[in-house]
Amino acid sequence: MRARDAGMTGCHTCGLLQRVPASGHAHCPRCLSPVHMRTPNSINMTWALLISAMAMYLPANIFPVMAVTSLGNTQSDTIMSGVIYFLTHGDWPLALIIFVASVLVPLLKMLALTYLLLSVQRKSPVRKRQRTKLYRVTELVGRWSMVDIFVVALMVALVQVGNLATIEPGIGAIAFASVVILTMIAAMRFDSRLIWDQ
Repeated sequence: MRARDAGMTGCHTCGLLQRVPASGHAHCPRCLSPVHMRTPNSINMTWALLISAMAMYLPANIFPVMAVTSLGNTQSDTIMSGVIYFLTHGDWPLALIIFVASVLVPLLKMLALTYLLLSVQRKSPVRKRQRTKLYRVTELVGRWSMVDIFVVALMVALVQVGNLATIEPGIGAIAFASVVILTMIAAMRFDSRLIWDQ
């Protein structure tokens, strides 16, 4: 017997298992958060956020993430041009970290969320345990893509030496931050309990 069949569900915030009335809506007695059997509009909200993230992924990789001005010369760099720069200068571990965190992880996260959403909508009975693990990994790993945004923010704050050198964020940084934030919220909005519903 499942908890849902017994009229029980866990709080999304604190995890307290509790009985939910027939209306399906209640408040957690411990943390006062709203509690539902299933998150309302979870699939629609996740799709909306995911499609928005996909739309921002292309500009995030095409437009410059930052512009470095040194002694009057300005050079704008995209994520991939930064990866190529580090590769050509022998810093392949740093290039690999940037590539994985900035290009691969957001792309794989979007693909994983797409797969999870499609499998839930098709009510797929296969690999429920593996899909649940995939969801947990997707939710855990996604926030590490913010490393690039923190690096750009730190460099912009630290390197402001008047006419000698300045660093300014580019439009690609805004698009990339949008991708990361939208995918993080999409993963949080997805109700993984839907995987186990028939």
